[in-house]
Amino acid sequence: MSRLGFGGLSLDIRLEKRLSPRRNTIIEATIVFDGGRTRIRCIIRNLSDTGAKLEVASVTRIPRTFDLVVEKVRPQACIVIWRSVKELGVQFRDQTIR
Repeated sequence: MSRLGFGGLSLDIRLEKRLSPRRNTIIEATIVFDGGRTRIRCIIRNLSDTGAKLEVASVTRIPRTFDLVVEKVRPQACIVIWRSVKELGVQFRDQTIR
């Protein structure tokens, strides 16, 4: 990681390490797990061929793996790569459609 200084302030410059570029989106979706018994609404904030950033009310109850469901699209199996208070970064486990 590089650091860049501006007037005594330093900023981290993080190199883009994703395999494919992300597109900003606002797509309503549902996180589904527990055999389909648990459903949590989310917004897909950005999307690529290999993963997405999801916005949720809270990440607390969301497991490491789940299906991401968008209306009229086949469910997408996901694995959580990172999480913050209200966001998740996921990688698609099966990259056959996007």
